Amino acid sequence: MSTPHISAQKGDIAKVVLMPGDPLRAKFIAETFLENVKQVNAVRNMFGYTGTYKGHEVSVFGSGMGMPSIGIYSYELYTQYDVETIIRIGSAGSYVKEAKLFDVILADSAYSESSFAKVAFGFEEDVLLPSEKLNQRLVNSAKKLGIDIHMGRIHSSDVFYRESLDHTKTIFDEHQALCVEMESFGLFANAKFLNKEAACLLTISDSFVSKEETTPEQRETSFTQMMEIALNSIFE
Repeated sequence: MSTPHISAQKGDIAKVVLMPGDPLRAKFIAETFLENVKQVNAVRNMFGYTGTYKGHEVSVFGSGMGMPSIGIYSYELYTQYDVETIIRIGSAGSYVKEAKLFDVILADSAYSESSFAKVAFGFEEDVLLPSEKLNQRLVNSAKKLGIDIHMGRIHSSDVFYRESLDHTKTIFDEHQALCVEMESFGLFANAKFLNKEAACLLTISDSFVSKEETTPEQRETSFTQMMEIALNSIFE
């Protein structure tokens, strides 16, 4: 069994999947945290791995950038590989001074101007929610690890480059979004339609407020706190 985008066989992928955007971050997580690791996908260099973390089976799978990409991979994982839970672990740009570089954000909702959910499933809402129970497991995991997190709404955008950055204040004023990324609204739409679990942990990689930003190397290997929170939530 395989799909046009995933070469894994039935049973190669765990029920719980951590999903970074960057496939090299998936490789880093697998090599750093997992034991008995097996690479289960390399189609289009979108690396996927399955291994164990403290005796529990878990998979790590890149999503690529944007809702169309995570929409494909998460839908196929949910429907073709019997995945029950996907935790996105990504990077984000901060809209507020309180969310600083390397801070961890847990999304309690995702606002988007995107038509993804409407076109795919007829959902009219511009705000979609993660799994409440999964979010609680992530909160519990962070507390046990002693890691502070910000919890709030995020902005999922289809657009990375804009003519003007005036939208950052507008998005916060109108929707109270703490930060911006490009995938979670699509993931939440798939999970809602398929009655699956989804959540989103983000690490601030740059700030629209302070103008600071991390390097590509830091985004690949230094966002370890959200990785540990996600992995340890498996036991909750």
